[in-house]
Amino acid sequence: MIIKRFIVKNMSEAMTRIRYELGKDAIIISQRKIRKPGFFGLFQKKVMEVTAAVDNSKKEDTGSTDNNLELIKKLMEKKEAAKQKEEIKYKESIENNIKSTIVNKNLNSMDHNDDKSKEDLLKEMQEMKKMMNEIKNISLSPTKERGKLETILDNNDVNEKTLNNILIRINSMNNGLDDLEKGKIAITEMIPVSRVSLDGVIVFVGPTGVGKTTTIAKLAGNLALLQKKKVGLITIDTYRIGAVEQLKTYADIMNIPFKVVLSIKEMEETIKLMGECDTILVDTTGRSSKNAMQISELRAFIDKIYTENIHLVISATTKNRDIDTIVEGYKILGYNNVIITKLDETTTYGSILNILQSAETPISFVTTGQNVPDDIKKITGDEIANLILGEDNVC
Repeated sequence: MIIKRFIVKNMSEAMTRIRYELGKDAIIISQRKIRKPGFFGLFQKKVMEVTAAVDNSKKEDTGSTDNNLELIKKLMEKKEAAKQKEEIKYKESIENNIKSTIVNKNLNSMDHNDDKSKEDLLKEMQEMKKMMNEIKNISLSPTKERGKLETILDNNDVNEKTLNNILIRINSMNNGLDDLEKGKIAITEMIPVSRVSLDGVIVFVGPTGVGKTTTIAKLAGNLALLQKKKVGLITIDTYRIGAVEQLKTYADIMNIPFKVVLSIKEMEETIKLMGECDTILVDTTGRSSKNAMQISELRAFIDKIYTENIHLVISATTKNRDIDTIVEGYKILGYNNVIITKLDETTTYGSILNILQSAETPISFVTTGQNVPDDIKKITGDEIANLILGEDNVC
């Protein structure tokens, strides 16, 4: 029986290496996500540890299954013991290096700087001792050391970068709170909330399918029907089938002016025609953030609106690997607020924090359903923290 451990980025890579090195008869014994050992492993992306085995015996013995499983179990136990032994040696090596550094540093200080006070030397030694204690507290077996807070954040799809930022913040807190309470404080502090007013011309940009048109209808309803403001609607989204009719229907129901703009010149004229409105909401065409030409065309329209009130609309269901691409792709449009939609369509809310950390822009609204104008609201950092930590939910 041959047993081998593979450290890989994903299961596809693992299968390729297993087939190549062990053959097609190999079986996977276990798989798990791990961080690389050591202090710096905390700040690196997780990798997969896949253990596979293959029977290299030439005999065909159909009754040997139980024996093979027992053999695998024993070999895994020996392998785990050897791994723990290596980890202990690794930690001892780090500690010895730090101790050596302390001794050398103190000797050098005494030889070359006799005027240095004992208090300064004592302070340096205490700092190095603190570093040693931190290293001792770092488990080289991540699955065992994983705390409740980290598990909750990971299960809520908080990405690695954001998770590390939270852990750094709570590690700097010296109060007597537990990790969950510290985590709530850290998350709340990481969420900027917009204070922008809904006056003047407001532009909404974002990818297709995130709910820009419905979001605009909700805001228009709140402003026109509840706050009794004069509201105008403009759309340049003539590409999507039914987009114009959808917004026009909402405008007719709320009895507010509505215009379709087809050119940049027409945009300037329409803005002037709606000059008496307290608020003008502009719906734009959903564009791929990877298509620089389409984004540039959209920017030409926005430049003629002369507003600094631009909201990026993005869905809470967006995959983490796509968030950075969307956020970066739309930055050329100069958005200064973020609206996160479709909170009702997800059960994990870590993407909210991932989006805000990537955009480095305050959140203005969230949407929680399809009802117009009800399912839109402002949200606080504390409320988002409760969602992410599982203390609250949308539905």
